[in-house]
Amino acid sequence: MKINSYEKEYKNYGRCICVETEYIKLIASLGFGPRILYFSLNGEENILFEDIDRDFTLDVEGYGTWYTYGGHRLWRAPEVVPETYYPDNGKVDVSLENNILKLTASPTPFGTQYSIFIEFNDDGSVSIENRILNCSDKPLRFAPWSITGLAPGGTEYISLNTEDTGYLPNRVIALWPYSKLDDARFTLTDDGAVLRQDPSVPEAFKVGFNVVSGSAKYIKGNQTYIKEFEAYDPEYRYPDFSCNFETYTNGKFIECEIVGNERDYMPGESAVINEKWRIVKTEVKHDR
Repeated sequence: MKINSYEKEYKNYGRCICVETEYIKLIASLGFGPRILYFSLNGEENILFEDIDRDFTLDVEGYGTWYTYGGHRLWRAPEVVPETYYPDNGKVDVSLENNILKLTASPTPFGTQYSIFIEFNDDGSVSIENRILNCSDKPLRFAPWSITGLAPGGTEYISLNTEDTGYLPNRVIALWPYSKLDDARFTLTDDGAVLRQDPSVPEAFKVGFNVVSGSAKYIKGNQTYIKEFEAYDPEYRYPDFSCNFETYTNGKFIECEIVGNERDYMPGESAVINEKWRIVKTEVKHDR
């Protein structure tokens, strides 16, 4: 497979690395991160959210300002300040070898180092390894948390568990305090959930599930973004009432989030979340 890579200035994100194959285009920042800022089919618009106006920020006392920026990022859970929101505003080390783009930030003051490895596959998909290294000298307890911000105006489809477990429960649903059960953007059925991103509705909504299938998709225009990830493991300790998948929306974007195992990670050990991204032309159904 032929890969074309080059550096360029992208909008107001500064210097970035752009990687193109015969199928897709991906852009990652060189000046902050690790962040994936752009993902699309060749010749199409970015499926990822871009916070060009820097609308979403948080002042993290003693550490600077955290910016959403948009796109795909790696966090640690549970969500606390300052560890989760430590500003990832420094330059990243970047290498591209054997079809694998590696993005690695400098260590944080909390004994962690964040990396995102992106492998470009022959079928047009990308395999992504999100990695948080414990580079301290003591055990650290957290869970890796992969967050993909998606462009406004689309609809997300989440497959839920349909296994017959008899007298035992088979589905977990977690709701945040600001999430209204009658939110018109959210639809829940026996085998799946649907969440629309509606630019006319500014209120936030967040929900989490135990997604056993390890798949979700987001349809916007003529592109369908498909996220495949590790299936729910009942032996893991997931934060947020045992949800391995969470999704959030407001009036600007929607986020597709994967949460890993919360446990003690030893010095030199990495917490890892693996996922695969595919993007295809949206199938158009014609009525007969």
